[in-house]
Amino acid sequence: MSGHDAELALFRRGVNCAALLESVVPGWKLDPKESTRRALKYRRDDGAILIINHDGRGWWDPRGAAKGDVFDLVQHLDPHLNFGQVRQVLRRFVGVAPSFPTAVRENKGRDPDRPLQERWHGRPRLRPGSPAWRYLSEARCLPHALLQAAADQDAVREGYRGSAWFAHRGLDGAVCHVEIRGPAFKGSLTGGRKSLFRLPSGQGVPCRIVITEAPIDALSLAALEELRADTLYTATGGGIGPGTTAAVESVLRTAAAQHVARLITATDADVAGDRFALQLAAIAIGLGVPVERLRPEISEDWNDVLKASGA
Repeated sequence: MSGHDAELALFRRGVNCAALLESVVPGWKLDPKESTRRALKYRRDDGAILIINHDGRGWWDPRGAAKGDVFDLVQHLDPHLNFGQVRQVLRRFVGVAPSFPTAVRENKGRDPDRPLQERWHGRPRLRPGSPAWRYLSEARCLPHALLQAAADQDAVREGYRGSAWFAHRGLDGAVCHVEIRGPAFKGSLTGGRKSLFRLPSGQGVPCRIVITEAPIDALSLAALEELRADTLYTATGGGIGPGTTAAVESVLRTAAAQHVARLITATDADVAGDRFALQLAAIAIGLGVPVERLRPEISEDWNDVLKASGA
């Protein structure tokens, strides 16, 4: 191996991307609450964010497509540098350790031992321009007014890496389950118990209860209907269990007591969705509540309908 190649290998092995970031002016600062041992989140005063991974040997920009090794990082921070100048920068950082505390542990928000309600309140609220907002508005085509309504109701919060967290709330109004959807992840927080995702659109008792399978479908149908003021938009998170059944019964009983209840089963347009709609209808009929089936006509789910509509 030539001396030049040996130096490049030394840079890749001996330069820590976090140490490099900490030296740059304006300075980057570690966000310990948002960091784990395997993913260190650094912030800059102008709002830029970079994630250091692979034990300091790699990095990526969660708000863009940029990523790479220490060479790419130097040129990302100063695109005017040629490769020879990048080598000169890196020579100063061989063997330099970053100053972040060695006590950085797995992120508390991901700790299944923490109460779920605490983990929910530990995440930022949904806000215009945030990664989750951009995912929902750009990839899922949800309109800004609808997202603002969801933020005002604290129905959706910021997750990790551009994902969105959707709250299921129990009969007492507390968060009891959290679904997660993002550009590269679909799942839920551990330790939760499914109930209903809810997006109220008006004041008082709604006369129209819409039930979809996924929270994004509930938001999509709300957007298509321009968030009807007489409607409570809900989602079960797929399937139905004891917590979901109890929540559906509670919502329908409250509306039925006002003699205004009507259940709209807006589950997916497939065999499983039709079967699920019949299960929900049986609950409503048992409580004396009228039922209507609202089935997507051009696709299986309401988000695809929203995208196709160009609303």
